[in-house]
Amino acid sequence: MAFIDFETSLQIIKDLNLKKTAIVELPLMQTLGFVSAEDIKAFENSPSKPTAAMDGYALRYEDMALGKLTIDGINPAGSDTALAVEGGKCIKTFTGSLMPRDSDTLIPIENVEVQGDQIIITSPVTRGFSVRGVGENYAADELLIPAGTRIDFPQIGVMASLNIDKLKVYSKPKVAIFATGSELLYLGEAQTSDAQIRSSNNYTLEAIVAKYGGTPIQLGCVKDDKTIITHAMQKALIDSDIVVTSGGVSVGDFDFVKDVIKEIGFEVLFQGVNLKPGQHIMLARKGDQFILGLPGFAYSSTVTALLYLLPLMARFMGAHHQLRIIKATLQEPFIKKSNKTELIACRIKNDHDKYFCDLGDKKIGSSAILTNMLGSTALMLLSQEDVSKNIGDEVSVLLFD
Repeated sequence: MAFIDFETSLQIIKDLNLKKTAIVELPLMQTLGFVSAEDIKAFENSPSKPTAAMDGYALRYEDMALGKLTIDGINPAGSDTALAVEGGKCIKTFTGSLMPRDSDTLIPIENVEVQGDQIIITSPVTRGFSVRGVGENYAADELLIPAGTRIDFPQIGVMASLNIDKLKVYSKPKVAIFATGSELLYLGEAQTSDAQIRSSNNYTLEAIVAKYGGTPIQLGCVKDDKTIITHAMQKALIDSDIVVTSGGVSVGDFDFVKDVIKEIGFEVLFQGVNLKPGQHIMLARKGDQFILGLPGFAYSSTVTALLYLLPLMARFMGAHHQLRIIKATLQEPFIKKSNKTELIACRIKNDHDKYFCDLGDKKIGSSAILTNMLGSTALMLLSQEDVSKNIGDEVSVLLFD
């Protein structure tokens, strides 16, 4: 299968149609991090009546010219009494209280002096000052939270204000993860040879899945043996929507993952992208299950997971994951050595709403340097057609956090 360009590979995921996406109804406080499967509309105005936005005195605006008004009662928050303001009078009213009938303005406590049962206005205000109008927060029938929205604390608060105690959400996709390589060691496993290295990819991938809304199933490390990899893949597919692997998709003698994927009956959607790092990435499908084969080098595996695993997970949650790409001014030259789409770890900073990037302490070398992802890191995105860049050039930068 021929290599495809980067944009085409992303479009393949965007165009995926799943036969069924599971929807569950959860108590409100369990929906954090899930994606809403239903629209949330306001069924009433908020506030439903004019409401005080500060502590002060409710009055008729035209009476402010009198300079002195008689205090004709107290209107605490939560009171539903039918108080009304008469000419030449005011009612002491508190934040959150309904405005008394016939009043249209609230003068703050700080703007008056109290003398017995009267107030002396020391600093007039404009008509309607500090009065929250009907529907200021939201209006009846207004769409507040569209389906496809990831639930965070603002959505929780708004739904609580609407007395919504349950919400239909898309189930989080189950993502099984394992890394391949006979040289890999688990966390805590004793090293017996200098040829052995600590596995990090499977743990990085688990963290990415958990952070971005999936349910990770950690299966650890698998040796470079075709039979063992086949058994691991079959086990991973028992209870998962997506299997994501690292290693075994290149052209080496012990890269068996790509072969196993085909032999167990999965249709290859793409195998190989004109991308650096990660050109040997592979995506396959069987029904509504997917296998995403990532490269084995740590930086490459991490970058391609951010590019491909996140939008794939989003499809299971009824959403599209949009790459957050901004424009930034390059502050040092960069020599582009390939005709591929390249993603280069860079430092990013924002100065007065303008983005700037440089390579700073990012190391130039193989796609194994995971430490390049530490710090204020973003990914400079250069297309296949891009050439080397100079100081002051505007470049595309992918923000992943």
